[in-house]
Amino acid sequence: MPKLIGIATHTQPKGAVIQHQSIQITLKTGLENDYRGQSDPQKQVTLLSAKTWNNICQNLGVNLDWSARRANLLVDDIDFSEGETLIGHQVQVGKILLEITAETDPCARMDELHLGLKNALTPNWFGGVRCKVLKAGTIQLGDKIHLLKRI
Repeated sequence: MPKLIGIATHTQPKGAVIQHQSIQITLKTGLENDYRGQSDPQKQVTLLSAKTWNNICQNLGVNLDWSARRANLLVDDIDFSEGETLIGHQVQVGKILLEITAETDPCARMDELHLGLKNALTPNWFGGVRCKVLKAGTIQLGDKIHLLKRI
């Protein structure tokens, strides 16, 4: 059963990453105190696959913490390589509900971490997905995750 294994926020672009054990998610701002959810409702929460991240790091011969990707939630046992077909699918994390709206495009900052990381994250939505919040609540590490097909 997929579960939530990481939670991170950023109070400003390029700001420090803050990792959490649990966090409140709202319809208006996404993750509490995260700058991203305040600017665009379609990009309130970003999800990253742990399996994909670890494979990419291994292939590049580098050991980078997942938070360097600057995603909000790290999930295990789910990958997002189905690409555009995932748009409109819902992701239940504990009691909250998200809707996948787009790919999380890797930025040039990834190559600042390790040359070639941006290109490695580019195909097949390896950089993760962006979501909007459909149902608010509190999530915590270990919450079960369900990927719900678009109806």
